[in-house]
Amino acid sequence: MTSLLLDTHAWVWSLTGDGRLSGRAVAEIASADQILVSPVSFFEIAQKVRIGKWPEMDPYVQRLPMLLDEQGGVIAGLDPEICIAAGTMAWALRDPFDRLLAATAQHRRVPLVSADTVFDGLIDRVW
Repeated sequence: MTSLLLDTHAWVWSLTGDGRLSGRAVAEIASADQILVSPVSFFEIAQKVRIGKWPEMDPYVQRLPMLLDEQGGVIAGLDPEICIAAGTMAWALRDPFDRLLAATAQHRRVPLVSADTVFDGLIDRVW
């Protein structure tokens, strides 16, 4: 079974049909057997809407779980092992969202669909 974890922006762009999603990412998402989204992405979107950093997502926030379900996506569980790995991994990046996404991808042994090159060398990134 082919599984992919979507970075928050990749998931949002897949929801909204945003052209910034790369052709390879679109193809990999379309051919994957399972698409995973971290619960952290829900928090990140909601927080950024609340503080005014992502106002275009405001109409979607309350419907995010339903939208993921409609896409056929699955919540990637966030368990203590992932949280501990995110907190202890030897990686200079301090962003807690990215650390949790990287730890989730490592723990589940799945590639992360992300435009962010900060993950290169740490996990398998699809873009």
